[in-house]
This record gives sequence, structure tokens and C-alpha cells, in this order.
Amino acid sequence: MNFRSDKFFLRLFMLIILLFISLSVIFILLNKNNKLENVSTVNKNTSEYISKVDKDSFYVLESGIWKKMFIKGVNLGAGKPGAFPGEVAITYDEYYRWFGYISEMNANTIRVYTIQRPQFYNALKDFNQAAEKNGKKPIYMIHGVWINETDIATIDDAYGNNDKIMNDMIATVNDTIDIVHGNHYLPVNKGYADGTYTSDISQYVMGWIVGIEWDPSFVVSTNENNPERNHYDGKYLFTADASPFESFLSEVGDSLIDYEMTKYKLQSPIAFSNWVTTDPLAHPNEPYKNEDLVEVNVEHIKWHDSYKAGMFASYHVYPYYPDTFSYQTDYINYKDQNGDADPYLAYLEEIKKFHSMPVLISEFGIPASRGKAHENKITGFNQGFIDESTQGDMLLKMMNDIHFANLAGGLVFSWQDEWFKRTWNNNDLDLPDSRPFWLNAQTNEQHFGLLALDPGAEKSISYIDGETDEWRMDKPLYADDQTKLYVKSDEGYVYLMIDASNYDFDKDTLLIPIDTIDGQGNSGYPQYGTTFSKDADFVIKIHGRDDSRILVDAYYDNYYFRYAVQTNLIDTKPSFQQKNSGIFNPIMLALNKNLVVPQQKLTVPFTGYETGQLKFGISNPEIPDYNSLSDFYFHNGKLEIKIPWQLLNVMDPSAKYVIDDMYARGKISKLKVNGFSFGVANIKGGRTNDTQNVKMTEYDWKEWEQPTFHERLKPSYYILQKGFLGIN
Repeated sequence: MNFRSDKFFLRLFMLIILLFISLSVIFILLNKNNKLENVSTVNKNTSEYISKVDKDSFYVLESGIWKKMFIKGVNLGAGKPGAFPGEVAITYDEYYRWFGYISEMNANTIRVYTIQRPQFYNALKDFNQAAEKNGKKPIYMIHGVWINETDIATIDDAYGNNDKIMNDMIATVNDTIDIVHGNHYLPVNKGYADGTYTSDISQYVMGWIVGIEWDPSFVVSTNENNPERNHYDGKYLFTADASPFESFLSEVGDSLIDYEMTKYKLQSPIAFSNWVTTDPLAHPNEPYKNEDLVEVNVEHIKWHDSYKAGMFASYHVYPYYPDTFSYQTDYINYKDQNGDADPYLAYLEEIKKFHSMPVLISEFGIPASRGKAHENKITGFNQGFIDESTQGDMLLKMMNDIHFANLAGGLVFSWQDEWFKRTWNNNDLDLPDSRPFWLNAQTNEQHFGLLALDPGAEKSISYIDGETDEWRMDKPLYADDQTKLYVKSDEGYVYLMIDASNYDFDKDTLLIPIDTIDGQGNSGYPQYGTTFSKDADFVIKIHGRDDSRILVDAYYDNYYFRYAVQTNLIDTKPSFQQKNSGIFNPIMLALNKNLVVPQQKLTVPFTGYETGQLKFGISNPEIPDYNSLSDFYFHNGKLEIKIPWQLLNVMDPSAKYVIDDMYARGKISKLKVNGFSFGVANIKGGRTNDTQNVKMTEYDWKEWEQPTFHERLKPSYYILQKGFLGIN
């Protein structure tokens, strides 16, 4: 070929390149405004599904090979201190750091309940891509589809109001699928996530869980109101012998599969949220009728051959509630492989035997809280008053039970503590709108996390550990020749330190009167021969390791007011309703109302426990003897105490609201105060015949609009980290 020909072909080649570039630019410009709609995430050469199930297990497609995977992970909430979950305030950096912790815990899966803001999906994609680049496993995700709980309460029928609930759920389904494929925009809508979603994380989606823990009355109402809607036959899912509610679930699920397949040529396993209350098993010894009123049986939902990924069953199963776990005979008599009573494992094996599909325990947990709301009478796996190390041991035991029962996996509830939560036995003692702004150790629902979110920007202002360096720069609130009293506080606790030269911890009784509200309280404590310069609403009594507690003026006892005066569940005592009676009561929390166990015809009375009893020990997590339930410690002549705000009838410390005069108002309501007054009296050798007049001095704290907090991995995290390593 001559030079001229070479030159001709060179020019022709350059023209072709220029034409290609020009056409590309035109294509980009024409599609600029339709960028999101034209995103395609599926390669024609890839499978239509990257995760699937058989009758027992999950499988993921890795490098073209299906690999069996036992799911072990955590549920990730949307709440953080200072914000409600609807504000979706967690940042990209927080998510990315948390994913690192979760991966290092040897977990493989996270679950979210509803649509998050873009930073969640951005962080997950970036974290997983970095992990895979370094030869590590990604974190897979199970994504939830939430349902409007307000509509459930007001419409009370899944098909009511012209199918509003179902239509809204299907719209949410479509939004959620587009979001996980990085192909959506959500406008600003207060209380919900919003933003532009461009991170495609669909390759990490292990499956979907549709719905919530179903209210039995909602299920019953749907079934009774719509008897003709007991059948559904869709493109991918259909029903057999289904109830109207199960048909509703089938239709929503079919819509999910169809939308993702039509738009993205992808499908994933699907489940419908369920819990023990609406499971398909019989619980004849369940004391509460509503806890075994109706079943939701996903075995009535089938799938056509066109759905390759398959269904799984999802259950939330906690060891302490419903009371089935304490009273059902075959459960409580069941022994595990070590010969120990294990009603939890008994339930798992029964629910596994019932299903023809894999069973995922998508929520199980133990709260490491000071307050307690329910007990398992057999195992002690209680809803609260569990320390953080025991929390880890119990969680690992339950995960091992899940694995032993040949279930598909388990997801711990929850990853992080959530300050906005409430609990049935004390939720009328605080203010709903301010819950995220302070830590309530008495509310067990706030303390399920493996990651603690503790008060203080970098660390707590005080630790109960015998080391008092953090008090060096503080001035005593009260001081005389023999005793100094120091007080400080943060978003969770009131801290006290007493330095008394003449105090014998093992023999003497130390009284600390506290005045919190004007116009009531006891002017003295006759039992100990003391009078106070201000009327005391509370007294902290320290008498050795095992007989120390905080006590409340009987007139200001909210437990008595709620259960004797308002509801007649405990006996009335007229002296308690008199001001300045000189009576101080133990501080109590309710555990259960009156109930009858059906088969045994056993009547269990209303029950409470003393939550004001103080536990001796070290509360500094950096010290080996750390116990998260510790309230006070004595060392080298110095006594340290921490008291949760709610034990002092504080409804919101951030704005200085306490419970007002309950008898004058006829209810529990709020009152703003300036501060609290504290005093200290040393009763030598427990003698009660020496009259003391105790001077009390006011302590004032600053209000706050946003709380400070810092992250801390609990001992339970490290217990699971080690335990997860051996579960495959």
C-alpha cells in the first residue's frame, strides 16, 4: 500500500472517530434530563437473580458460583441522639464507620426497615466496593418495606378506604426498588427520607421483608370485612386456602417481584414480616387472648415457576414475650443439648418444622438497660436489667439455638442504642417530643444496641470507678469540716461524689435528701432521726453493698399513683396521699398486669419490682471489673453515685421538666423547675436516736437543645464477634 493510500485511510479513521465522539455528545445532551430513568444495572450475561433460597437456606452468587450462606447480622435503625428516626439524621461517615464495625464483628448481613436517605446507600456501596477490592466479603442487605401505622390505626382494614393501605404500600415498593437500583428521586417530605438516589446496591440485596409486626385486630378486621378477597393469582405469587389478609400480602409481594423484574430484570427472595403473636402455631397456655388471636400463615402464599429466587419466612422472636415462653408446657419442659431448659429453642424447632421454606429470625434481642419491663420465668432472659456482658452471652446463646435448629439465620436487634424509644411501663413518665434529647436508663427499649451512644462528646463526665480525678476541678456543693458533697449531671444521669472523713462504709448509713419540687416533700426522715432544711422528695440511702437504694416521698410515688389511685391494681393506703407524711417508699416499676394461664388456670397477680435498689460496682467500661448496671462505688474514703434522671421523676432534663403534683392535677403532667437541692447526713453505726438537721443546697444545671454523645462498642459486641466466627 502506498503512502497516499495510507494517508487516505488515516483521514477516514479520524473522521469516524470524530463522528463517534459527536454522536456520543449528542446522546448525552439529549438524555441529560432523563439520566435517572435510563440507568441500567443488569448485564445481559448475568443471572436474573443473585440470591436465592431452597427449603432451608439462603444462597448468594459469588464469581458465578452459588454459595450457601447462614445469615448472621444486625438490624440497623434510623435513630440517633438528638433526632427522631423520621429525620433520618445519620451521616455518611457514621454509616461507613458502622459498616466497618459490623464487618469486623464477623456479621454478613444488615437489615433496614424502610427507605433511608441517600447517604446510607452511598456508604454501603462505597464500603462494599472497597472491601471487595481488598479481597474481603461485602455486607449484604435485607431491605424492608414499611407500612403506614397511622393508617392501620385509623382505617383498620388492609382493603379499607378503597385499598388505600395496599396502594400506598405498592407505591412504597416501587420507590424502594428504584432506590436500591440507584435510580430515583424523593422530594422533601417531613418525617421521611428524601434526596437523589444514584448508588446502585442491588447486587448486595439478599432479600425483602414486607410489612411490620401485624396488630392482630388489624388482621382480624381485614379478614372479617373482606371474605370475598381470599384468593389472589398473580404473575409470580398466588394463594391457596388463604385468608383475605394473606391474599393482601400476596398481592403486594407479587407487585414487588413484578416491578423489579419488569424494570431491572432482577429478582430476590421475599418474606412477609411476622412475629409470635400472629404466627401459625397454637399457644394454648398464652395468658393474653390477643397474643394468639389470629394467624398469618405464609404457607398459603405460593409462587409460580417464573419466580426463581423463592420465598422465606421472617419472624421476630424474643425470649421474654409473649408469655408463651414462660408458661407453654411443652416449651418450658424442653431441654437443649446441654440439658438446660430452653423454651426459645423449642419454639424455633416447632416453627422450623411447620414451614416448607427457610425461616429467618429477623429480630431477636436482649436490652442491656437498667429498667426492666418483662421477665422470662424459666431462663432469666429478661426484657431489661441485664448487664452488657450478659447481653452478649444471651444473644450468642440465641444465635446458636437458631443455628442448631437449622434455621436460615438471625439478625440481632439492634446495632445501635436509640434514645427516642419508649417502654409500656414508664412511657407516661416522660415527654414524647423530647425523648431523643436525653438518655433514659430506665427505658429498656433504648438499650438493645451493640453500639452504645453514651452522653458526652468524647467520654462521660464521670465514671463510677473509685477514681475521682474528674472531680478535681469541681467545687463542692456542700462542705463542712468532715464532709464534702459534689454534684454534676449530663444527658443521662445525676452524679454525686461524697468525701467524708468520718464515714465507715460498712457500718454507717449515709442519707442524701433531694428536694426536686416546691410545695411537697417530707421535712424529715423520722426513722433515722433527721430533719431537712428543705422538704425532701427523695432520699438516697447508702448502707453497705447490699442495702442501698433511692426512696421517694410516698406522696410523690408515681407507681402508687398510677396503680392504686388511677387503676386500682394495688391496695390503696390513705397515708401515702398526705403531704409530709414522713414516709419514703421504694421506687417500683411494673412487670405485668393480672393474668390467668389458661390450661393451668393459674392466676398471676399484678407484679412489680424495686427499680430503685442500687447496685454496687464499677461503671467505667475501660476497667476489667466493669458492670454496666453499677450505680455506686466506694474506694479510698470516697463514695460515687449515679442516678438516672427518671428515678427522680424527671420528665425531660434538657428543659428541666419534672412530674408535677399528681394529686393536685389529677394526672401525671409536667412542671418546670429551676434546680434540685441536695444534702448529706451520716448516721453513725446505724443509730437512729441522734437528731440531725441536714442542710440542703441547690444544684442548678444548664438546659440543652442538642445532646452530646459518643460511640462505644459494648462488651456484647466483642462476645458476638468471637461467637459469630464459629457459626457458619
